[in-house]
Amino acid sequence: MDRQVGIIGAGVSGLLACKYVLKAGYNPIVFEAKTSIGGVWAHTSETTKLQNHKQQYEFLDFPWPSSVKEDFPDHNQVMDYLESYARQFDLQQYIRFNCRVMAIDYEGVSDEEMVTWDLWGGTGDPIIPKGKWNITVEDTQIESTELEQVYQVEFVILCIGKFSDLPNIPDFPPNKGPESFNGKVIHSMDYSAMDDASAAKFIKGKRVAVVGIQKSGLDIATECAMANGIEHPCTVIYKRAHWNFPDFFPWGVPLAFLYFNRLAEFMIHKPGEGLILSLLATLLSPLRWLISKFVESYIRWKLPLKKYNMMPKHSWDKDFSAGTISITPEKFYHRVDEGSIILKKSTTFSFWKDGVMISDNNERIETDLVILATGYKGDQKLKNIFASPTFQKYIMGSSKSTVQLYRECIHPRIPQLAIIGYLESLMNLFTSEIRCIWLTHLLKGTFKLPRIIEMEKDVLRWERYMTQNTSEYYRRSCQSVMHIWYNDQLCRDMRFNPKRKKGFFVELLQPYGSKDYEDLSTH
Repeated sequence: MDRQVGIIGAGVSGLLACKYVLKAGYNPIVFEAKTSIGGVWAHTSETTKLQNHKQQYEFLDFPWPSSVKEDFPDHNQVMDYLESYARQFDLQQYIRFNCRVMAIDYEGVSDEEMVTWDLWGGTGDPIIPKGKWNITVEDTQIESTELEQVYQVEFVILCIGKFSDLPNIPDFPPNKGPESFNGKVIHSMDYSAMDDASAAKFIKGKRVAVVGIQKSGLDIATECAMANGIEHPCTVIYKRAHWNFPDFFPWGVPLAFLYFNRLAEFMIHKPGEGLILSLLATLLSPLRWLISKFVESYIRWKLPLKKYNMMPKHSWDKDFSAGTISITPEKFYHRVDEGSIILKKSTTFSFWKDGVMISDNNERIETDLVILATGYKGDQKLKNIFASPTFQKYIMGSSKSTVQLYRECIHPRIPQLAIIGYLESLMNLFTSEIRCIWLTHLLKGTFKLPRIIEMEKDVLRWERYMTQNTSEYYRRSCQSVMHIWYNDQLCRDMRFNPKRKKGFFVELLQPYGSKDYEDLSTH
């Protein structure tokens, strides 16, 4: 079989897609805009580490080397691991570096015909003979649109992620934005793109303000404090406090035993659950609330949240469901105590000529450099890659909906295309791997997708779950609390037993992880 599959992005999901597409007998071609594999891991700040235990961030058939003793490896160790994986399966030969995909365009079928389809692609098959994707690519090392190339493939897999490339820059009133500031303003993306030595030199001796308190903001503030101490303290401006936690062992209990087993998932309502599971979730919901309070009590004891006005107004469970948690960097609050990090809470901020102004109390802070750790416009990036306005509309949905993907991989109305690694998970690597295995089984014909209308109904069930449990963070579509339920569905599609453990109590109480799905990589 010589059918070509275009894979966009050579991060974790792109590498996995390449490996499993090859295994299914297809010919992959991977387009990567940068000079190396790794995605966000190739360009991140010096102190960045894994946010989950390495055993939960491991390829199914390629364990971490014994030389990595740390439970939470740093970004250099992660990059070494990814590069070793690419070498092991000889994936580099399929990757075209410095190739930025400008657009993808579907041809062969009109919009009018696609609207009449009852099955995905019209036939239910993953690839139809008359449908092709054109991928327009530019060489990032040559600034000329005349040298754009167009590749034609039978299937496209988007592995572009949502935390890169298109930064989210806040809007400001006239004369109160970065243009009125005499210093320098960059996004965390620009900071992360520097090598460690250049980044350290860039912030050294400067009064820095970091805007945002998610993971990148915490890491960058820590590095600024390490570089400049109390002589030039780093000011962190944040809008809302989140439940950042010190470790994975609240009161000595591994977090995995509280959230990553079947018992934990019995405590929550799930999309597509039956009557018995619904009643069980209702009966067990008080236990879920107690577990959330149990974790909160540990964080409050371990970290001086109240002292520094960092106590969230919402529950730990909400942050955990939305995927808006992160591990607090080592000695972060020690640096707050000593004065090398200053925390400022404000609903909005603006610029003046010598720094930033906190809107809540009109306080002016003199600074030389402002780093915006304000996230990315991942949905917009996903939309922009489609040339078709119809497909752009499909993929974005409405302002109050999630990105509507069946099994978090397939849009019911966009044929011959899958998206891997875009929707979040606290176990991103092995979640992406299982999705890639599921996709290759679809390509091989192990199973067929339901009718379009049935897929759309399923998508809406998942969307209702997301909006009910994560409120304003619904578009993140994070699968932090339903790994097992989600993987069960993929296993059933592929005709594998979803119960991966032996024994009733082991199945109920023991945490699930990548090792439980290891055999899937061999089929």
